[in-house]
Order: sequence, then structure tokens, then C-alpha cells
Amino acid sequence: MKLDSPIVALGRVGVFGWPFVTAPAAEVRAAARRVEAAGYGAVWFPESRGREAFTTASLLLEATKTITAATGIASIWARDPMAMAVAGMSLAESSGGRFVLGIGVSHAPSAEARGHHYERPLERMTEYLDAMAQVANPLAGDPAPPPVVLAALGPRMLRLAATRTAGAHPYFVPVEHTTIARGVLGPGPLLAPEQAAVIDTDPGRARAAARQHMTRYLAADNYRRNLLRLGWSEADLGDGGSDALVDAIVAWGDADAVAGRVREHLDRGADHVSVLMLGEDWVGDLERLAGVLW
Repeated sequence: MKLDSPIVALGRVGVFGWPFVTAPAAEVRAAARRVEAAGYGAVWFPESRGREAFTTASLLLEATKTITAATGIASIWARDPMAMAVAGMSLAESSGGRFVLGIGVSHAPSAEARGHHYERPLERMTEYLDAMAQVANPLAGDPAPPPVVLAALGPRMLRLAATRTAGAHPYFVPVEHTTIARGVLGPGPLLAPEQAAVIDTDPGRARAAARQHMTRYLAADNYRRNLLRLGWSEADLGDGGSDALVDAIVAWGDADAVAGRVREHLDRGADHVSVLMLGEDWVGDLERLAGVLW
């Protein structure tokens, strides 16, 4: 399987949604159609809980006509390299190329919940990519495989993404990371960071929603080490995050303020930004954001 196929048309801005893997199928279909109609180019979704990644992708692709489905990410602990490669190639073919295969090493608790021992993540990912590259396309006509991107935060995983795949999909990062990541990746590979957001102009409410989102990530070693590497202190990471860290990780304010954060990622070298909108009316807020983005 070719791992660095050209990136499909993602557009400059997409969405990232946890409800895509946890909500009833009818709600997922309706939400996907609304964000497609709003003009977003891609729908990204996780796999650490909820539906299995390729099931979610099939659901989204069946419900839409033009938008790209992108795994953010499919865990390498959830399936062997052949299963990952064949599933990715199958979805790329059946959707007419509307699929991006984002893969990653996830985190120790997720790996251990699947019966694996989390260790040597960079070496494990390198071996996994080696094995995927050996998988022949089983489909008649040898259709184009999907682009593969890596969940990457630190410089070594970013360099692996640049040299072996189509690019990187960083998650839970401030805009400063986008500048650093582009420098490591160089000018060619895709850089598609996720950006969490709250449309609320009240600082107390907005930061409370942001902290509720951030708590589980601030307990995860991978994200903590990345933030410390970027210059944040242990004090910033405690008690749900300092105000400064909360404001750096989660964009909040009116739709124009959130759009400004998205544009800052793009100005710093991102090719595509996926917006994770927090709040009960997350699809409505994405529609309001779209009204000022384009």
C-alpha cells in the first residue's frame, strides 16, 4: 500500500466531532449533512471510545455526497497492519476517494484496554508502517489508496510523518505548535491540526466548558509532555489548566474570535484545521462559524 498518496480535497477547514462516534446513527447522518451543507471540507472523528473507526467512516460517507471522512485517529492497537490497510483502501475505493486514513499510537490506557502493552511508540509505528507498505491492493483495477497521516506531536513522530506518510494531524495543541510542526515537516506534507472552540463571550462559562473538555487530556502523558516541551509549566497543567493555557488550547468568544484562531493556524503553516466545537448546540455553532469563515 502506498502511504503518501496525494491528499484529497479537504478544504481549508473541517470539523472534528466526538458525537460522530457516540450519537445514534440517525443523528450522525443529520449532523454530517448539516456540516457538509455549511461548507466544511472534512469530518474528522476519534476511536478511543464509541464506534469503531471504519464503521463511523462508512456511516459518514453513506450520508454525504462531497465531504471527506478522516479518521482522527484509527488506533494501531485496534487492528493489525493488513486489516488497517485493506479497510482504508476499501473505503477510498467505495467513496470515490473521499477518505483520509489518520492513524496513531494513541495512549497507554487505550492500548492496555485492548490487551496491549504500550511501549516504544515511535518504533512500533515505524514497524507498523513498514508492514502496511507491504500490503497489496486486493481490489480489482488497483484503485488509488487513501492518503495516510499520522497523529504526531513531538519532533520524531513529525519527522516520521514527513518521511513516510502524507502528513500529520496534531491534536490538543496551541497555535505555537503549528509553527514548530511546519518547520519539522517542511513545505510539502499535510499539516492538519485540530482546534477546540466554544462560542460564548462570557469568560467564566467559556473557560468552564473548556476545562471540562481539557481535563482528560491534561491527565494523558503524551499531551502533558508536549505542552511542557512547548514551554508550559506543571503549574499551568494543574487544576484543569491555567487561564492562559485554557485560552491557548480552546478558542472562545464570538464566531469572529473563533474564526480568528482558525486563521492563525493557517497563517502559521497549517493546510487544514479541524474545529472541535464544544457545547450542546455544536452543529449550530459550527454553522454560525461557517457564516464568518467564508
